[in-house]
Amino acid sequence: MHATNITQYLAPGRFIDSDHPQVIAYAKQHVGDLRDVRAAVLRLYATVRDGIIYDPYVDLSDPANYRASGVLAAARGFCIGKSCLLAACARVIGVPSRVGYADVRNHLTSRRLYELAKTDTFIWHSYTELYLSGRWVKATPAFDAALCERANIKPLDFDGRADSLFQPFDPAGRRHMEYLRDRGTFADVPFDVIQAEFVVTYPSWMSSHGLAGDFHAEAVAEVLSVQRTGK
Repeated sequence: MHATNITQYLAPGRFIDSDHPQVIAYAKQHVGDLRDVRAAVLRLYATVRDGIIYDPYVDLSDPANYRASGVLAAARGFCIGKSCLLAACARVIGVPSRVGYADVRNHLTSRRLYELAKTDTFIWHSYTELYLSGRWVKATPAFDAALCERANIKPLDFDGRADSLFQPFDPAGRRHMEYLRDRGTFADVPFDVIQAEFVVTYPSWMSSHGLAGDFHAEAVAEVLSVQRTGK
């Protein structure tokens, strides 16, 4: 990639705020003295995936839930915020990064969220793209290992070489998150565009300004019920 093009994927953004002191400290703390770039990225991936609780019950109208430093401070977030945090951490250690989006059909949700969204299709589902060994690879740090283990689902691994996108639904991998539409990649979170589409697509969810409750417990109950009954 040409140097003039790579600069935007290393610079701090409004949401990928890789210049925030807490983000810098977080990335450096978890990378430690690792000198191998791929190993450092894998450690950051595992740290964000498992150390930040996946929680779509956050207020989707609040910019803080889309910003790396905001997600880090809350120690929880949904896919967009977690992907943004991983991208910011990568930039801290000098790895070019960007955020990508797709519309997906998600089998790992709660009945309450389904009823609020009125669909199991989620637009602007986010992943992170990282520039490693001369090519872009996709990583999806959304569902933390604690959630997956409780739901009897294999956590989504990432080896730094192959794209990591498809979350298995059960240990045999018989069902997974289905990608329906690719929306491309961005140097920073396109917050205003996402907000405008969320308001139209999920009016009840957006007007709730966040839900009280334990998404982990509710989603696990739904998944285990499906695994037992097949419905």
